[in-house]
Amino acid sequence: MNFAALLQSASAVSLVTASGLAAEFKSIVPSDLFLALGLGFVVGAVIAFVYKSTYRGVLYSPSFAITLIMLTLITTPVVMCIKSDIALSMGMVGALSIVRFRTAVKDPMDTAYMFWALTMGILLGAGLHLIAIIVVLCIGALMFVLTFVKFANPNAYLLVVHYDEYSEQAINAELRRSVKSFKLRSKSLTRAGAEMTYEVRLNERHEIVTRMLDIEGVHDATLVACQSEVGA
Repeated sequence: MNFAALLQSASAVSLVTASGLAAEFKSIVPSDLFLALGLGFVVGAVIAFVYKSTYRGVLYSPSFAITLIMLTLITTPVVMCIKSDIALSMGMVGALSIVRFRTAVKDPMDTAYMFWALTMGILLGAGLHLIAIIVVLCIGALMFVLTFVKFANPNAYLLVVHYDEYSEQAINAELRRSVKSFKLRSKSLTRAGAEMTYEVRLNERHEIVTRMLDIEGVHDATLVACQSEVGA
């Protein structure tokens, strides 16, 4: 009797499992899932390529580019699951409201790229494949245009100069001739000489370092790329 009861319970469990799997595959067709994931990878790779090609910061992060691809891939199946189940969508909203992201985003453009990847995942998960492809291509083209037409301000650099005190006026005169704008950030004096740090704005890396070394009394000069806050 016990063995027969176990067989009945096992068959009941298998029927429930089979019916659950049938219901899942009824709501999501496997071919649609693989198509959405494949397009998600392609779209995420396009976003990562645009991010790498248009990046103008100090230190490019390959892990963030991979994160953009992962965001697109992860968002796509989530939207596919919750778009046809109201209860599951409400639970997902509640779960997302509990989770808080602790990662600090230093560049505002990184936040824009993250929203871009999430939006593409939502479009692909909703089955709007053509719209997703059009949107990613249009935004990518606009990013290239905005980057390479010099829409932004000239790049900011830190120029560090070690010199003897008598050559300070010559250094300032050369900066006024060579760069668009400059601002003194720090100055220190020692028995061995002096050091000044300037924030300079350059469209390209001109021979500013070489010109500094041509000034009598300048021992060395260093040009470092930097990212300064607006209005700093």
